[in-house]
Amino acid sequence: MDFRKLGASDLQVSSVCLGTMTFGQQNSESEAHAQLDAAFARGVNFIDAAEMYPVPARAETYGRTESIVGSWLRGRPRDSVVLATKVAGPGRNMAWIRGGPSSLDRSNIRAAVEASLTRLGTDYIDLYQLHWPARNQPMFGQWRFEPEHERPATPIEEQLVALAELVAEGKIRYVGLSNEHPWGLLSFLRAADELGLPRVVSVQNAFNLLNRVFEQSLAEVCFRERVSLLPYSVLGFGHLSGKYLDDPGAQGRISLFPAFGQRYDKPGVRPAVAAYAALARRYGMAPAEMAIAFVAAQPFVGSVILGATSVAQLEANLDACDLLLDAQVMQEIDAIHLQFSSPAP
Repeated sequence: MDFRKLGASDLQVSSVCLGTMTFGQQNSESEAHAQLDAAFARGVNFIDAAEMYPVPARAETYGRTESIVGSWLRGRPRDSVVLATKVAGPGRNMAWIRGGPSSLDRSNIRAAVEASLTRLGTDYIDLYQLHWPARNQPMFGQWRFEPEHERPATPIEEQLVALAELVAEGKIRYVGLSNEHPWGLLSFLRAADELGLPRVVSVQNAFNLLNRVFEQSLAEVCFRERVSLLPYSVLGFGHLSGKYLDDPGAQGRISLFPAFGQRYDKPGVRPAVAAYAALARRYGMAPAEMAIAFVAAQPFVGSVILGATSVAQLEANLDACDLLLDAQVMQEIDAIHLQFSSPAP
């Protein structure tokens, strides 16, 4: 397992981060603990959670993922784990989270942190992320900005001041963003520099063979500002495994929760997946192996977020991260990308 600094922070993170959004929904506590044990046995030291997990988000399961991670954490030294979690913002109609947060203001951020600390059973969080922006912007499969949907939002400076207070109190160590766009990331960085507040060290966005929009603008911002990408959905909700090509009803998140995968319900997805799957098999790889290896090879990636529903699946995904794709395969991947350019942004 490789280790690297996350952005401009002092956090040394493994090149793989264990995603946990299945814990408490598709995985029981014992199954989740087995995954955590397996990941850490392979050298993973980085865990990503969120207050709203597991997903699909429901009032009945709210906070369960953090509680499961917390029960596992009690069995090991806290400083052996780099722990990340997130605060839910407005705009997602989750009335069970602080009455449906109307903003990412000081009171909401502070209440979320305190509750997460309690569920996780720790007195600090290494990386605290804003799960999605408070402002109007395209998210989760929306592919263009729509000014007519403007709404009031907590100013970015105010959000960052609230986070800075928690850093000063030792409750969080570093700040990250998620599902963010260039304007938002640059605005957070500018506010930090102008006001002497903590700089963002990471951005957690979807990135995979079906969604490479990060490369068009955010990649340059992150390179120049020393911000790491934490890519999620590296298999495109299982599409890039190729399993839905022959059997659209194959077992997986898409078949279990049809409304949850709308980002990938677009006409260009199936032909792109077919092309990538054929390429992988031509070179003797499983489609999922190639898809994961492609993401892991990108220089802007701080740590690849891998989720699984079984230890066997997790082990296979970890193996794929160690796979090195040669120049010819990468060229052919880019040729397919130019033909089917990010069909699931």
